[in-house]
Amino acid sequence: MDTAQPTTQERDEVVAAGLSVAERRLLVALAAQQPVRPDDLVDGERFHQLVEVMNAANWLHSKGLVAIEERLEVRYSLGPSGIDALERGTIELRAASALASLGGGAPLADLAAEAHLADGEIGIALGLLRRMGWATLAQDPSGAPVVTLTDEGRTALSVPYEVERVLGVLRTGPQGPAVSDATVLEGLRKRKGMVDRVERVVRMLSLQPRGARIAAMDLQLGPEVSALTQEVLSSGAWRDATFRPYDIARFAPTAAGGRLHPLTQITERIRAIFLAMGFTEIRSDFVESCFWNMDSLFIPQDHPARELQDTFYLSAPATLPLPPERVAKVAAVHRSGGGTGSSGWGGGWSEQEAARALLRTHTTVSTIRHLATHQAWPVRVFSVDRVFRNEAVSYKHLPEFQQIEGIVAEPGASLDMLVGLLREFYSRMGFSQIRIRPGYFPYTEPSVELEVQFKGRWMEMGGAGIFRPEVTAPLGVEVPVLAWGLGLERLAMLWLGGTDVRHLYQNDLQRLAQLPVL
Repeated sequence: MDTAQPTTQERDEVVAAGLSVAERRLLVALAAQQPVRPDDLVDGERFHQLVEVMNAANWLHSKGLVAIEERLEVRYSLGPSGIDALERGTIELRAASALASLGGGAPLADLAAEAHLADGEIGIALGLLRRMGWATLAQDPSGAPVVTLTDEGRTALSVPYEVERVLGVLRTGPQGPAVSDATVLEGLRKRKGMVDRVERVVRMLSLQPRGARIAAMDLQLGPEVSALTQEVLSSGAWRDATFRPYDIARFAPTAAGGRLHPLTQITERIRAIFLAMGFTEIRSDFVESCFWNMDSLFIPQDHPARELQDTFYLSAPATLPLPPERVAKVAAVHRSGGGTGSSGWGGGWSEQEAARALLRTHTTVSTIRHLATHQAWPVRVFSVDRVFRNEAVSYKHLPEFQQIEGIVAEPGASLDMLVGLLREFYSRMGFSQIRIRPGYFPYTEPSVELEVQFKGRWMEMGGAGIFRPEVTAPLGVEVPVLAWGLGLERLAMLWLGGTDVRHLYQNDLQRLAQLPVL
């Protein structure tokens, strides 16, 4: 019996015989030039489309003939605010220069006029000046805010400003993160619209030793038949055709059946938990007025959350009608406490500000509206719905996301009941280790934050509390209201093991098929 093992040459010939024409062409191309980017091989002769190159490369990689190197390339480019900063100067530098021209200190209103700052820019400029140590903020004897330039600010005005230099470099086109600019670029990314960060995967192809040996063979690049079709049989073309050998030992992609998107699975699971606990689901509109979204929740009208940098305001419609039976009560609570025992926020309250239209920033507005019209106790409702924040897109933030919320309103409701509900709800979601600690939220008192243990770490999951009288009294609600909420995407990231929230909304079917069924 002949037990001689095949030689390396013979094994290579078997592999070569099973290669497709595209694979052979890629091997020949790499023998002439490597490493090479797949894009550079799309020349209309060897390959017409990038997908042809990558299909051939992936098959050759699986056979150990070609190496595919991938690296993440990051490029930065100017955003609309960055272009404006180059034309007019950065807000912080304009403000510091204006302070210097005003003698080193001035009332905030005078600074805004001298630096030509719009209403939406004043707060940004002041925040930057204070954070960078260029200026301090104090009050004059009348209580008016006064801004003073510091020695550090004067020094900064005497040297070229690194931020403007980096913006000037980006004017010439997208740039990579030079080591000296990395900190500045990341700082600019936190300022909305200053610079855009684009990531892309760069691939390089090269031959493995075995691939180089096979590429050196006399590979036939002419047409071949890879499937015996009816047309090939009926035309008689099979008589003269060259057939590629079929290797049943090679791997084939796993066929994945259809199923619900992971976010849909999680949402349905949460709905089932709430319904089993005796809750009813509620929904409301995406477009709301400031009155229902903020004023009814006792959020002051000068709160930072109302700035354009945090909230999407609408231009059509710019305002929405207010409920006449509620306006006076909410206004009184803001001004003086409205008989709730609170002193309110003091000062004025603007009905025009309350009427502004926006995209809701939380689902609590749904529960507030529900409480205003459903006062047959007990009330146990929940919502899993979309909200909107004016956030820059990043690995942990999205401008729109989904929020989970539940409330209980009934006589005798207490903090003990709230803690018990929280523990029951989160334990049903699969978390055995739960702890609760004091927290702060503008419209609940007392307030708590809930953490769960996940993979040995304590992670914050959401907030909860009992609605303050300033919230419930204008609605005519005379019973305690327990409320809690969390972000759906944060929960999904824990269950699915992700690190980038953007992946949850990318239609990568291969990646989605590999995620666990929840």
